[in-house]
Amino acid sequence: ATPMQKKFIQNLALLLLLNLCIKPFWILGIDRAVQQAVGTEDYGMYFAIFNFSFLLNILLDFGITNFNNKNIAQNNHLINKHFSSILVLKFMLGVVFMVVTMLAGALIGYSRFQLGLLALMGFNQFLAFMILYMRSNLAGLHLFKTDSIISVLDRSLMILFCSLLLWGHVFEGKFQIEWFIYTQTFSYILTTIITFFIVFRKAPFKRLTWNRAFFVLILKKSFPFAILVLLMTFYNRVDTVMLERILPNGSGATQSGIYASAYRLLDSANMISFLFAGLLLPMFARMLRHKESVEQLVKLAFTILLTPAIVITVACAFYNVDIMDLLYEEHVLESAQVFSVLMGCFMATSVSYIFGTLLTANGNLFQLNLMAGSGMVFNLILNAVLIPKFMAEGAALSSLITQCITALLQVYLAQRIFKFKTNVRLLTQLFIFIPMVILLAYLSKLLFMNWFLGLILFSGASIIFAFAIGLLHIKSIFRILKYG
Repeated sequence: ATPMQKKFIQNLALLLLLNLCIKPFWILGIDRAVQQAVGTEDYGMYFAIFNFSFLLNILLDFGITNFNNKNIAQNNHLINKHFSSILVLKFMLGVVFMVVTMLAGALIGYSRFQLGLLALMGFNQFLAFMILYMRSNLAGLHLFKTDSIISVLDRSLMILFCSLLLWGHVFEGKFQIEWFIYTQTFSYILTTIITFFIVFRKAPFKRLTWNRAFFVLILKKSFPFAILVLLMTFYNRVDTVMLERILPNGSGATQSGIYASAYRLLDSANMISFLFAGLLLPMFARMLRHKESVEQLVKLAFTILLTPAIVITVACAFYNVDIMDLLYEEHVLESAQVFSVLMGCFMATSVSYIFGTLLTANGNLFQLNLMAGSGMVFNLILNAVLIPKFMAEGAALSSLITQCITALLQVYLAQRIFKFKTNVRLLTQLFIFIPMVILLAYLSKLLFMNWFLGLILFSGASIIFAFAIGLLHIKSIFRILKYG
């Protein structure tokens, strides 16, 4: 294994360990408990507004975080020069974001109460992006361990505060959706302060500086990143906003809540791919700068990520009702239908995160933007056609179709640009593995009365089979961990 592969596996292990301890509990414990406490309709309204606050978040970041991660990874010394100026720029962008988001919310007809929630969630987005920007400096400096700890700090604080409100009997009466948003705000503020002081020690600056020429330069360089994030955010987040707005009063919020029930698990799974991408970007950037071949790292990331993604997707298709019944009391069957469609997106997003990150690191933003722009238009049309007929299931279907097409386009682009050799052995292994996993899921469902036992045995058998056919290599993973 190369030093870069060793570093990748070691840091991935720490990042996954921390995030798999904290974030699933946040999503499946706290977030789910909040939905049960406030009801599907109230939570559906919150979820739609939350996703709406995401749509314009590009104004907060403008691609600066990705640009900075790549730039600092390639030129460490620039952190002292850039940090204070970019901080001023982030504050300016924050003001623009808040004004535009509130105007857009008023334009699409949000009530006064909904606009109040939107203002709070917009402020939370500003803080979250501030943390992400500061973390990009840590990742760019290859301080992956510190970055890993910061990556779970906000969620850890939210878990603590929400647990007190949900189960600590701090207040009398029914849990309010606003409380959920307040705890997020408080946790983000604390995390922002802590992260700032960590980065401040690594990048001391004299004062906040106003540098118009530098701002224009950074925005110009970041602009292609910004467009890419905007387009991809739209086709990932617009579903629930359209559900809540297109469908008649009440039923829109309820369908958005049903979609949220199913999306919650996809969100947990996607977290793994997202963490992968965060580690891969500075590694790819550095390797490409030094003219090193990235083919082996791409293959390693692809097999490590896609193998469990296939198992999880198939498991969710076969055990959809059981899983939803375990998690929720309301709308179980409708959520299960949406869930089995939506989880198909996990394989597609896993592939996108690897190849999209590689293309981003290589600077192929024009091609990526063209792909994402087409994806967004396609997704909006599909949603407009499918939501009125099939409601939440229609939104899930349009998401699945869009994600699969854009993932395949990214693989095709990477293949053409990097001239990767077609890996016949890997493709053969996948063609054997996928039908076998489906067969194992079918048998586990047939043979075991206890669905949970069936699910555990199916998952174990699938992973053992992946090692047996050489899709995963236990020796290489252990060797990299041992000698990394």
